[in-house]
Amino acid sequence: MDLFSPRHLLILLVIVLLIFGTKKLKSFGSDLGAAYRGFKDSMRDAEQDKPEQSSTPQDAKQIASSEKPAEKVAEKAAPVQDKATHDA
Repeated sequence: MDLFSPRHLLILLVIVLLIFGTKKLKSFGSDLGAAYRGFKDSMRDAEQDKPEQSSTPQDAKQIASSEKPAEKVAEKAAPVQDKATHDA
């Protein structure tokens, strides 16, 4: 026996109509449709407002255009002197 056979759905529809009435079901349907339309419109607006992302992030551009980090560290470090050349 199928749970959602046409006969069961018809009985369920009659019970819902008796409980809520046609006016409440009509207003419920229109409210649900308006909510769905509002959600769809806001999703469409959010997609249009989203800034376009570039193919490479900004940080990657900075690293590629600047010196390598190891070179920067080497420049900042104090030069190391040999004791042999310092004593002579």
